[in-house]
Amino acid sequence: MRVDIWSDVVCPWCYLGKRRFERALAEFDRRDEVEVVYRSFELDPRMPRGEGRPKVPLLAAKLGRSEADVREMEAQLEKVAAQDGLEYNLEGGLIGNTFDAHRVLHLAKECGMQAAVTERFFQAYFTERRSLFDEDSLTEIAVDAGLDGEDVRRVLEEGTYVDDVRADIEQARALGANGVPFFVLDDRYGVSGAQSTETFTAALTRAFES
Repeated sequence: MRVDIWSDVVCPWCYLGKRRFERALAEFDRRDEVEVVYRSFELDPRMPRGEGRPKVPLLAAKLGRSEADVREMEAQLEKVAAQDGLEYNLEGGLIGNTFDAHRVLHLAKECGMQAAVTERFFQAYFTERRSLFDEDSLTEIAVDAGLDGEDVRRVLEEGTYVDDVRADIEQARALGANGVPFFVLDDRYGVSGAQSTETFTAALTRAFES
């Protein structure tokens, strides 16, 4: 059975959902029969490519909240993440366009390293407060995860996997996904959001039994 997971590398709930799903899968009796595929999704495709911008004022404007409110939301999110064993360091973070990061993840998929690079991108962004928006940083982090640096730079410079990223995003829209994370099990069952481990366990069981 295949599980498709749509996510964005700067989405805090996507990292949480990933970890909770992984916990459910690790405890699932038929885990060896499950293939996990990560799909691309952009939370804000209007952001300019190649640069990072301070996150708090942009989120405040987007949500119609004060910057103090956003900082409090992020502080609470750090606590939620910690309960799931994740270290979030959100203060002073940057935000930017993630299209190029998703292209690198498609390279990772082709190399059989999608899970490792996806995890490394999340860790770099949320724990280490590193940029996923410029070519040098993307390449360095991807190499950390095991990809070849020349391959990564070639992808970024030549525009490779553009169609693959767009196809993922279009498929998500066709399925009615307006946000992420979004999980589809066996092309039949959808689970939206960073649900509990128990919810993911129930979804896996249902997908196998029906």
